[in-house]
Amino acid sequence: MTRATARHRRTASALLALALAGGGSATAALYAPPAAHADATRDKEYWLTESGITKAWEVSKGANVKVAVIDSGVDGKHPDLKGVLTGGTDVSGAGAADGQKSIGAKPEHGTLVATMLAGRGHQPASPTDSPSPTPSASPSPGPGPDGIVGVAPEAQLLSVSTWLGSANPGGKSDQDQIPAAVRWAVDNGARVINISLGSTSPEWPQSWDAAFLYAEQKDVVIVAAAGNRVGGNVQVGAPATIPGVLTVAGLDRKGVASIDSSSQGISIGVAAPAEGLAGGLPGGGYAEWAGTSGATPIVAGVAALIRSKWPDMSARQVINRIVSTAKDAGAPGKDPLYGFGVLDAEAALKADVPETTVNPLGSISDWIRVHRRGNPVSSEPAALPSPSSAEPTLPEATVPVAKAPSPADSAVPAMVVLGFGGLFVCIIAAAALQLRRVVRGAGAGPANPESGEPDAVDSHTPGS
Repeated sequence: MTRATARHRRTASALLALALAGGGSATAALYAPPAAHADATRDKEYWLTESGITKAWEVSKGANVKVAVIDSGVDGKHPDLKGVLTGGTDVSGAGAADGQKSIGAKPEHGTLVATMLAGRGHQPASPTDSPSPTPSASPSPGPGPDGIVGVAPEAQLLSVSTWLGSANPGGKSDQDQIPAAVRWAVDNGARVINISLGSTSPEWPQSWDAAFLYAEQKDVVIVAAAGNRVGGNVQVGAPATIPGVLTVAGLDRKGVASIDSSSQGISIGVAAPAEGLAGGLPGGGYAEWAGTSGATPIVAGVAALIRSKWPDMSARQVINRIVSTAKDAGAPGKDPLYGFGVLDAEAALKADVPETTVNPLGSISDWIRVHRRGNPVSSEPAALPSPSSAEPTLPEATVPVAKAPSPADSAVPAMVVLGFGGLFVCIIAAAALQLRRVVRGAGAGPANPESGEPDAVDSHTPGS
């Protein structure tokens, strides 16, 4: 088995263990106590005032914005969700066609998230009614005084049901469900997507690239949970590690980074309340819970408020408003526990924030261009013959074309050989001629070194 294969298997294994980011302690809190009465539930929503949400409602309540909840299914019959759901689907193969059947290892999870995000409360039950809250036949305008009111009580929800946390009887894996859910949400008008999911791996399968790229290109804000240490997420896991995603960390009741109901990582964008939360259960009940699963819809709700106030504002600017107005906490500046800081909904809706041309949390398009070298990704479905939207960083290799030699090229070597041959013959002839002259002049006397001619010999002897 190659190293790459082993890495992909480890990633797939971690993703198969993808858990709803509510945390194990939250599950215990769901069923141990009896369901809380609706009258007492509203008082537990401390984050509405502490995070500046009630002040933000002076500007916007999320009207005309669709938010997709990719989760375990949402019970649209809950009293606090009456009229909230406007569509839905199932991508698991095991849920209902409208996404409103609660499924998976934590079937209550999606309804908890949905009520915190866009719950509208309900009218008080009459004394003759049963203790369980029931929706009023003619609800008054605005959120009802009882039950859960969400951060964006005038927003509309799309429920996309997934089966996560245990073996899926529908047969579809996490690797198939998540990209299908994101793409469906984008195609059906979601301006914000809430993903209260977490995994133990920071990596994600390449099959997710195209869906998140598609959402980025369609200008959709994606908000995801950082995960919880109590659930095994010591560090942020996918999909919260995907560039451009607004990742939410968790705070305890003191406003400090939660030890159990949060994790850490460089991809965290902002922190929000994650302990002592309250939400609705399938069937009309309520429960207290904890985890970044609950912190995420708080932030996603604020994104919906912004998109309602400024419909033409880009997703990157929506995210920038949230993180740039957050109250700095922990180490100065951005840090792996709080990101840019603690959520301040009022400032996000009221502050004067300069325009930005980039997402402060990065871009999946840029990431693909750098890290998927040689594997261009298209945001369109594979079956469609569309060009890649992420250009490869390396140019295509080019091979020089061989050319036939020209006659001039062939004549050059021959000319060189003949030239050197003629020069060699001339040198030999000159040497032979010189040798002949030397031999002839040997008997006439020594040669004059100046003239080269033999000297005259004096024939008489001295003294004669």
